[in-house]
Amino acid sequence: MSTITLTSNKATSKPKRSFFRSGREDSPFKRIIIHIVLIIACVISIFPVLRVFAISLRPGDRLMSTDLALIPPDATLESYRIILFDKPFLSWVWNSVAITVATALIGVILAATAAYAFSRWKFPGRSVGLVFLLATQMIPASMLMIPIYILAINLGMVGTYRGLVIAYCVTSIPFSVWILKGYFDTVPIDLEEAARIDGCSQLQAFLKILLPLSTPALAITFLFNFMQAWNEYLLARVMLGSSESLMTWPLGLQRLQGQYQTQWGQFSAGSILVMLPVVILFLYSSKYLISGLTLGGVKG
Repeated sequence: MSTITLTSNKATSKPKRSFFRSGREDSPFKRIIIHIVLIIACVISIFPVLRVFAISLRPGDRLMSTDLALIPPDATLESYRIILFDKPFLSWVWNSVAITVATALIGVILAATAAYAFSRWKFPGRSVGLVFLLATQMIPASMLMIPIYILAINLGMVGTYRGLVIAYCVTSIPFSVWILKGYFDTVPIDLEEAARIDGCSQLQAFLKILLPLSTPALAITFLFNFMQAWNEYLLARVMLGSSESLMTWPLGLQRLQGQYQTQWGQFSAGSILVMLPVVILFLYSSKYLISGLTLGGVKG
């Protein structure tokens, strides 16, 4: 009798499953709601891109239309033909690729070495230096134009790629140092000490032990520097001026906008084309982004 009573009490004390949760997993209804919300968010975020694509297919410079079709009835690829073959668009993109890749690589190298010093050594001014680096990110970019331009004039770097690359690195390295420093702190120093015992120097331990383990953080830093330089317009306008041979794609597309008329079809076609390198880069590095966002938060 006592056994039956205990079993009955245990059965009655079992908590009821809620409507939104089934055991340790989400209920099917909750998963459906989550997917519906995510789909709506994706549609809202991608709708402007689809409208730009539709404008690029319209003949002439027709911007406003009551037709919401993704592919207009009179769709044409004439804007893509003009932007690719009748405009120096490929030259603009090549200039942007050269400047952006150089900025990203130099920024990652300098930020990685600086973050390694901040992470592994205790020296006077370390905390103040980290706070100072973070404080520089609070200064509006427009306020940095005048001092950067004056320095570039004194160094003879106005109207050159190297001047623009250095200017981009100056503005991106502080935040990159913070990203890498936080990740380096999660890598056990015992691994480097074991490598030092095996005969590695400090530099070899940094290159062969720490950097391979920090690939996700390096990928995130590279993407951050890449995106900042790829889409930048104001600093490039100041540093490069109006030289046709040095124009990046933001400067080139801006020339399609005149005082009385804007070539909307070509402008939209160019905007779609410059998205492709960034999309390809994100798709290729997505695995590093996911691991970089998750590995640093795991303890144990």
